[in-house]
Amino acid sequence: MHKLLISTLAGYAVLLSGCSTFENMAESIPNYASNLPLMYRPDIQQGNVITQEMINQLKPGMSKRQVTYILGTPGLVDSFHQDRWDYIYTLKENAQDIEQKNLTIFFENDQLTRISGDYRPMPVDEMEAADKKETVVDVPDYEAQKKGIVTRTLEYIGIEPMEAE
Repeated sequence: MHKLLISTLAGYAVLLSGCSTFENMAESIPNYASNLPLMYRPDIQQGNVITQEMINQLKPGMSKRQVTYILGTPGLVDSFHQDRWDYIYTLKENAQDIEQKNLTIFFENDQLTRISGDYRPMPVDEMEAADKKETVVDVPDYEAQKKGIVTRTLEYIGIEPMEAE
């Protein structure tokens, strides 16, 4: 009877000690699974997508309606400061860090006065310079493509192939 009681108590002790390690394992499994290379992680975008072309269209003196047409509805409008609009964009690609871009637009008398944040209007000259990129394409000689693999191998070795008559 003592052996049965001792073995039962030992079994319960093993089971109860396993509960604390099971909690630790349960917390580490999602972290480990998210680092697996074959795990699909979708890109998560939130907020308004704002491009440099949109920023370049903004001009001082524009109305709130014109700004809304270009940039869309702002993400944040403070109820106490109606003349300040905040656009926030976040992007999380795969398991990388979150990229966040902010844009704040200020109005006075319903007219655009200034812009602050991660975006700046770019002068027209810089935009044209950024758009112009030279691309050099090396086109292979057509005659070299006509030769077969045997002929090219013989020429590479240094043996002149016989010409067909």
